[in-house]
Parts: sequence; structure tokens; C-alpha cells
Amino acid sequence: MTVTLDQLSRPLRDLRISVTDRCNLRCPYCMPREVFGPDHEFLAAEAMCSFDEITRLCRLFAELGVEKVRITGGEPLLRRDLEQLVAMISTVPGIRDVALTTNGMLLAAKAPALREAGLSRVTVSLDALDEEVFRAMGDTKLPLGRVLAGIDAALEAGLSPVKVNMVVRRGVNDHCVLPMAEHFRHRPEILRFIEYMDVGSTNGWRHEDVVPVADSLHAIGERWPLEPLAPTTPGEVAARYRYRDGGGEVGFIHSVSQPFCAGCTRARLSADGTLFTCLFATGGEDLLGLIRAGARDDQLRARLASVWEAREDRYSAARAEQLAAGPITAAKIEMSYIGG
Repeated sequence: MTVTLDQLSRPLRDLRISVTDRCNLRCPYCMPREVFGPDHEFLAAEAMCSFDEITRLCRLFAELGVEKVRITGGEPLLRRDLEQLVAMISTVPGIRDVALTTNGMLLAAKAPALREAGLSRVTVSLDALDEEVFRAMGDTKLPLGRVLAGIDAALEAGLSPVKVNMVVRRGVNDHCVLPMAEHFRHRPEILRFIEYMDVGSTNGWRHEDVVPVADSLHAIGERWPLEPLAPTTPGEVAARYRYRDGGGEVGFIHSVSQPFCAGCTRARLSADGTLFTCLFATGGEDLLGLIRAGARDDQLRARLASVWEAREDRYSAARAEQLAAGPITAAKIEMSYIGG
């Protein structure tokens, strides 16, 4: 297997695949309803990669060093027969881990089939346990109970560890940090707190809305003393801690206050087959167009390698410098388009 390095000597190890640009929630930090409303034009079915096309690209990415694949969206469980794609990817030589990020609304019904198909792990987005705050964060009338049932079903199916991601936004759900920590202590899930990020160009991000990881870490540590844990894998984005009283593990993702660009090993494939080398990218490489124009495997592999080898993205690390110069105005790809 080839080790493919970018301009900062970062290897290509992880591939995040968006299988749809649709979602059944309208979280303001990802898909604000005023932008993604009834008149928004989503991708047509024929404009999206087929399962065969995705699997072919996974095989080529694996030949360049990718070992882990994460399926995202939009909401990936809206893609029909997703378990078939999981089964196809999980048999690709070199891919040792297939994971899924979901809002959990459809997970209860899907978890057993996904596990049987070869899914290794699942991450569920959950921003509050208070029903009113939950619905505000998701801009939805759908009940919180569906997400909690999905988490339980994932655990029962053996999709372990289940990780739960909470995006913390000042003045909206920052008061929910301690209740979330208390709920998930002494449970098998791993709760992770994520700083509110300036993904895309439509979520109205302001730096003053960010709750730094240090604040959440301090609040939780004051209530339940914590001690740090070593990373489980190179390039891991979450700072890991455990409760000293044996209450389990908790994580903190600090892409705003302490960027981890230097260790980023992730490529991203959008639902329409565009390759992006950064969550905050302003453009990408059309791979689906190459496939449907008849490109051979060697031609596709060479293009993948050349894009990664030219990569020098370090947006989060440079954000402070950009903010110091004034508001960031570059139009970035929306997170709902390429996954988180």
C-alpha cells in the first residue's frame, strides 16, 4: 500500500463520504432553514455517485493509504439501502474501519442491518437533552426520544463505541453541558463536546458565539474531576479524558481554539463525487465527471494522488490571522454538502 503525503507531510488515511445532501433536521449551524427551505434545490438522484462508483473510489483511495471510511451526509440514513453500500465498502482490501455519522432520527430501525452489513461504529449528533433546546438546535418538531432510541439500538446492535457529539453554542445550549455530561457518565457511550465552527457561509458564525473547550472542560472538571488520556490513533481530533471516579470517558474537539490542522489526514467526497481536501474548502475536484467520462483506474488513482500531494490546507490554524485582518468573506463549501 502506498503512503501518499501532502505538502505538509500529512498522510492520506481517512475518507469521509457524503451520500446525500438532504437532511431531516435544519440545525442553524449546518443547514439554516432560511437557506435550505422548501424551495432549495437538492441534488437529483442521477447527479449523485452510485454505490458502485463510491466503492470503486474507495478501492483507489485504499491503494493510496486510506484505512478508515466514515459515511456522512446530509443525513446519510436518508439514502435508500445504505446497508448495501456499507457491505460493499467493508470488503474493500485495506479498509479496516467503516463508521457512520448520523442525527439518529432513523437509527433505531437501521442499526441491526448496518451492523450485519459490516458497520464498525456510529457517531450520533445530539446537542441537548432538554426537549425545547433540542428542537431549537435542530429547528425541528421531531422528538428527542427518537434520537435516544437510536442510540440504544446502536448499542444493542454492537456498534461500539457509540460516540455522541454535542456542538456547544454560547447563549443557546451552553447551559446544557453539565446535564449532558451527567447523563452520559457511567454509560457506554462516549460524549464529545465540539466548538461551534465557521463551516460553510450561511450559518451566521461569529467568534463570540464559540464556547472554548477550556470552558467546558473546566466546568465538568470542577464537578467531576478528570484526568487526560493518550490518543488512541495518530491524528485523533478529540482530546480524551476520563472521570477519576470511574464514570467513563469524555472528549473535547477544539478546532477553533486549538486547531489540529497539522495532523489532519482526511479527504472528503461529496454526494456528487467532488473531492475536497479540507472541511473549509472553497472548491474541489470533480471525480464523478472523470468516472462517467470513462477514466481508467490508473488515471483516477493518479488524479487522487496529485490532488492530495498538492494539498497545503491549514484553514483552522490560519483562522486567527484572517480574523485579525477583518471578517472572513471567502465562500466555503457547506458542511451539509461534504459532511462534518
